[in-house]
Amino acid sequence: MIKREQVEPTGHVIWDVATHKKVIALTFDDGPDPVYTPQILALLEKYGAHATFFQIGNRMELYPDVVEQVVEAGHELGNHSMTHPYENKVGFQQMRHEVVLADRIIQKYQPNHPKLFRPPGGYLDNSLLQEARELGYRVVLWSYHQELKDWSLPGALNIANHVISHARNGDIILLHDGGGDRSQTLQALKIFLPALKEKGYNFVTVSELLSNKE
Repeated sequence: MIKREQVEPTGHVIWDVATHKKVIALTFDDGPDPVYTPQILALLEKYGAHATFFQIGNRMELYPDVVEQVVEAGHELGNHSMTHPYENKVGFQQMRHEVVLADRIIQKYQPNHPKLFRPPGGYLDNSLLQEARELGYRVVLWSYHQELKDWSLPGALNIANHVISHARNGDIILLHDGGGDRSQTLQALKIFLPALKEKGYNFVTVSELLSNKE
């Protein structure tokens, strides 16, 4: 697995962005979900926030109407593989196939858009990084100081307080809209979105965040 200090200077993998502007990129993994994704979209609209949804290809096939809602609301799609396997378990060739299949689906909804890839579990080695680059993808991980693990259900208030107390310009925050009960994530958004808006932060897509790099 690649170490951050090895690859960060190359700019090929993004954890966060150096900027003086008060912008934060919200990202949501493992969707789309017919229950939680629409509720998250409604909250983002309420607070004028945009986000990047790293979606799983086979779930996009199951819930195309939800994918359309994401795109129509002005958010962007990212590639999170076809079935969410882990490369260290399935191997490079299988993961390469997963990325290509998911890409074909994403292109139907958001053609000619900057291509973003988040490997399942954040697992990344040199072969996968090279493949992602050859396919035209930027690899996007997340800010380590915003390691929320909302999937482990730590409590909505814990999630929200962590985001608020650790917020920095250029953060990339990892949350989940699919893969299980995401009610705590939903409640956390209701707390930290208005709190950080009050502090002057704007919530943008990853592509918008990259355009603010200084």
